[in-house]
Amino acid sequence: MSVFKKSYVIGRSDKPLIGETIGDYFDSVAARWPGRDALVVRHQNIKWSWAELKSQVDSFAAGLISLGLKKGDRVGIWSTNNAEWVVTQFATAKAGLILVNINPAYRLAEVEYALNKAGIKALITLDRFKTSDYTGMVKTLAPELAQSEPGKLCAASLPHLKTVIVIGEKISGSYGFGEICGLASEADKKALADLAADLQFDDPINIQFTSGTTGFPKGATLTHHGILNNGFFIGEAMRLTEQDRLCIPVPLYHCFGMVLGNLACLTHGSTMVYPDEFFDPQKVLETVEAERCTALHGVPTMFIAELDHPDFKKYDLSTLRTGIMAGAPCPIEFMRRVISEMNMSEVTIAYGMTETSPVSFQSSFDDPIERRVTSVGRIQPYLEVKIVDMEGRIVPAGTPGELLTRGYSVMQGYWDDPERTAEAIDAGRWMHTGDLATIDEDGYCNIVGRIKDMVIRGGENIYPREIEEFLYRNPKVSDVQVVGVPDHKYGEELCALIKLREGETATAEEVREFCKGQIAHYKIPRYVKFVDSFPMTVTGKIQKFVLREQMSEELGLKEAKTA
Repeated sequence: MSVFKKSYVIGRSDKPLIGETIGDYFDSVAARWPGRDALVVRHQNIKWSWAELKSQVDSFAAGLISLGLKKGDRVGIWSTNNAEWVVTQFATAKAGLILVNINPAYRLAEVEYALNKAGIKALITLDRFKTSDYTGMVKTLAPELAQSEPGKLCAASLPHLKTVIVIGEKISGSYGFGEICGLASEADKKALADLAADLQFDDPINIQFTSGTTGFPKGATLTHHGILNNGFFIGEAMRLTEQDRLCIPVPLYHCFGMVLGNLACLTHGSTMVYPDEFFDPQKVLETVEAERCTALHGVPTMFIAELDHPDFKKYDLSTLRTGIMAGAPCPIEFMRRVISEMNMSEVTIAYGMTETSPVSFQSSFDDPIERRVTSVGRIQPYLEVKIVDMEGRIVPAGTPGELLTRGYSVMQGYWDDPERTAEAIDAGRWMHTGDLATIDEDGYCNIVGRIKDMVIRGGENIYPREIEEFLYRNPKVSDVQVVGVPDHKYGEELCALIKLREGETATAEEVREFCKGQIAHYKIPRYVKFVDSFPMTVTGKIQKFVLREQMSEELGLKEAKTA
């Protein structure tokens, strides 16, 4: 093995990059394995072969064209995991449309921002899930919908949105998801077929919103080339084949489900298996046993919930071999338990960010167990990573610094945001991740911290500044600082320290109520403390690390040892 003296690595492979669009590659897979299982959705009682999935995808894609949607138009999807999500992912790619993933936890202010920022022309939304009334929120934002003809919405607050498509019970002014397949004429079908030759693999195909330090989400714009190849090499690290069946309980709106799940399966002819709309540990265990799954994905909290389920030992997990644990620091002790108790002898760890399609580092099935439980593996093929100091100079191996990534996976930029794109991607096309990391002499990477103040709660990346900006809307709040504090279940929880305006009083529950329905539930601070001042440097900068330490001690919270 090469010995690295400097913290610079480049991924090599004897397998070339895929030079096709997602649509072309999808068609080739369906032609190669038409009768093999492509998609299993347990909660919808669906089991489609690749040929059957292709029929659904082609019909829906032609239906989208019949609505007047053109190459480059943005189509939003706001839904939990289901077959419609998968059909939409591949249909928009074939139609040259840019799919915009909207977190199903988003509420009014967040979804309004996403729809307008990306200029979404058509929105595909679930009708409802548990206490989330998605169509009710759409009607609140666009009351004009009730009096509109489907496909001809003119809403004052959502000027770009023309079409609403509902998964489930449709509402006045909308289409039902199933209706779209029946709209396509022969001319629309021909237009879809002709479009394939016009699409290029460097075309933008996906926008995923990530939180930003300014308080407004940024739309990472990804290409066919970036996410298709990333999915392929992720699957290679897992040794996926057409014989594998991957259980995907992670959300599709995130790269974990959409790329590490769906596209890793597509590029290897493997079966995508969904246990439920949302994560439920018992449903995962039932699904692995019933569907004879060979692979399982999850963030650490998911694996913890599965291992700690009271009926865990009742399920036969003997078919499991591999999978990915990612999305948050992975506790070493649970990684070992996953290997020993879940039969996942070849489980891998992956590290990346949405802006890099997403994976840059991944452990491999043949890495020693000690390496797999204490690092995020080695560089992915055809990517470069360097670790630099504050002056941008590459540091010696083993020395902490900021992790920078370059290669096919780096996003085109943040949608309609050249200023923040320039802040993230430098003149050399290096993506500045904001993460502190080390690369040792054998090329293994460890993530040792975060330059910015990002909090990772149960796999969800949260920037405190976004929560602070929202809380500033409260007329009682004079100043606010949000930090992450340790949490056994989620890794981290949010703690808001609030300085009230003079003469005002408030309670922690009042603050949380102010947030409900306006920001996603996982962004609502679990802890709220009222303070008179904040610790500051001599130059007047608030010391968030001091706040974190103080609150962790005050609350009696300890950090778990992580890889």
